[in-house]
Amino acid sequence: MSSTSHATRPRFRSLIDRFGFRHLLGTTLVLVSATILLGIAAKATGSGLACEANWPQCDAGPYNLLPASLPSFYEWIHRFVAMFAGFGIIGSAIAAWRLPSVDRRVTALVVLGMVLTPVQVALGRETVTQYTLDILSLHFWTAILIFSMFAVATVLVWESTLTAGTATGALGLGLLAVPAHVALSPTDLGLVTDYSPTVQLLQYAATLVLLASIIVATRVSQRRFDDRPLRWLLSGSAVLVLAVAYLGRRTVMTYSPALDSLYVALAVALAIAFCAGLYRTRTATARSQPSFST
Repeated sequence: MSSTSHATRPRFRSLIDRFGFRHLLGTTLVLVSATILLGIAAKATGSGLACEANWPQCDAGPYNLLPASLPSFYEWIHRFVAMFAGFGIIGSAIAAWRLPSVDRRVTALVVLGMVLTPVQVALGRETVTQYTLDILSLHFWTAILIFSMFAVATVLVWESTLTAGTATGALGLGLLAVPAHVALSPTDLGLVTDYSPTVQLLQYAATLVLLASIIVATRVSQRRFDDRPLRWLLSGSAVLVLAVAYLGRRTVMTYSPALDSLYVALAVALAIAFCAGLYRTRTATARSQPSFST
């Protein structure tokens, strides 16, 4: 058989060729987000120590792999989705490392996310075997760090298709998330009287929206606008987002009127910063860069 005929045989296309690296990264980000919110649901419903405190097994079915009750199901589905998020993280890192067309910044972010994944898995195990507030907090903030890195990486691979209006839309979404975050908090200014599992889930979803919105707005503005004050404004907004996310979590864990007041004050400052960012993105001159896919 000649080498020519061998070369003309149809070849199996890789998963990345079929699906696209950008879509793989976006799907992984969705899975990471779902893992975080399901983890919040497990904590809020008191299900973190369900599955008879087994890890990674549960409390029913063959080899105790399946949940036996509703609380166990919350913990089990969190682990189940986290497994696929881990596969996505590893797959994204390998693909980014092997594909020469991938931006090196993206590669660095997703590879670091892969390095943090076993740390996060170990912390997840410790929340079951040694449940303490310190371990729980480390588990949460490591997840937020992985989410943020994959959010930045996803924006970087999609940025050629994102227009100046995307920055405005992201800031508008962030502006809506700020009062929602405060309203769903257990502070005196919160609108809820019962900090139920559903309320907790919604508040942490608002946290992810805040983080994603400032990441998108910052990166798109850097690419699409020639406006240095806007860049400084968004950098300051990013710091405020982190502060609001941190204090919002602290107000749940520690009752302190002074801490509540600081949280609300920073949330107001963040809302003002988002409004100023909206104004500047609407009035700033966009760079004449074509929007095209790579």
